[in-house]
Amino acid sequence: MSSYAFWNNKGGVGKSFLCFVAACEYAYRHPDTDVYVIDLCPQANVSETLFGGYRTSAEAIGSLNSKTPRATVAGYLEARLNSPFRMIDDVSPYLCAPKEFNPNIPENLRLVCGDNLLEIISEAIRQTSQLSIPIDAWKQVLTWVQDLTVALRKLSGDRDTLFVIDCNPSFAIYTQLALVAAEGVVVPFTADDSSRRAIENVVALLYGLSDPHTAAYARISFAKRAKEDGVPVPKLHTFVSNRMTMYEGEASKAFKAVNKTIKQTMDDIYRNHRHIFANPKESPSNTFIEIPDYHSACVVAATTGTPLHKLKPGPKKIAGERVQLNPEPLKRYGDALEQFVNCL
Repeated sequence: MSSYAFWNNKGGVGKSFLCFVAACEYAYRHPDTDVYVIDLCPQANVSETLFGGYRTSAEAIGSLNSKTPRATVAGYLEARLNSPFRMIDDVSPYLCAPKEFNPNIPENLRLVCGDNLLEIISEAIRQTSQLSIPIDAWKQVLTWVQDLTVALRKLSGDRDTLFVIDCNPSFAIYTQLALVAAEGVVVPFTADDSSRRAIENVVALLYGLSDPHTAAYARISFAKRAKEDGVPVPKLHTFVSNRMTMYEGEASKAFKAVNKTIKQTMDDIYRNHRHIFANPKESPSNTFIEIPDYHSACVVAATTGTPLHKLKPGPKKIAGERVQLNPEPLKRYGDALEQFVNCL
């Protein structure tokens, strides 16, 4: 696969940070590949991190918003609204190089920046998708971001490409555009029951697989219409147990108990619906990635825009406060994140 959407129907599970890690580490390891990050979350968290964190991101995002057209994902979607059923050949005005703002970022990583305008124009996008003429208006609108990936591949010429797409937790129209553009879905979660329910929502919303209480809505679901109209739907690729609580070098009993429940839920779905998984030959519980909680490292990386391969142990200054990164937990954290990146 060459395009991944990071999504869970629950917020606060670390998907934007994992997006940042995946994009930077993949670009660092594969210098001959163009890695494109498409930020389809109105909060633009992955864009902020790529631009160097809270100290430098506001100026960077402001400069992109002030351009004509806006050099952001919302600028691209505005252009599509002006001409809904014609592809844009030159998408370079909506693209930027985060390394120009943050020298820690690999040169072969490019960004279509997030934008809070995305939320404001979402209703216009939704209404355009509901037009009666042309008869395939919904399909054409839902593939706008997929069209963007096609145009970016052309920009890369003969170079390999990888797309990392950050999604909003909601199943808004712009989230649907993001998911249609992806081949695989990376589902980060934390060990709590709300995460389990959110993953069940991922399956229900994307594939129309739900319990009897919601079966009545299946006939008007995204999944049903996507199947009827031939709109591609991505496969479930990787489940990431993020921020795993550790005790004496092992996952805590509480984490193990909740994680076991989530694994069982996915295995139950897998038994009857293998076609929705990227690897239909292996139970999803066998491929879960577990990432230990190391809050200090995450804070340093996110607030300074420092990729994993440049994160070194020792004292750090964050907002005037001293933060210590110890070698052993940092290595354990880095090894787990490397295992995750290896899955892409």
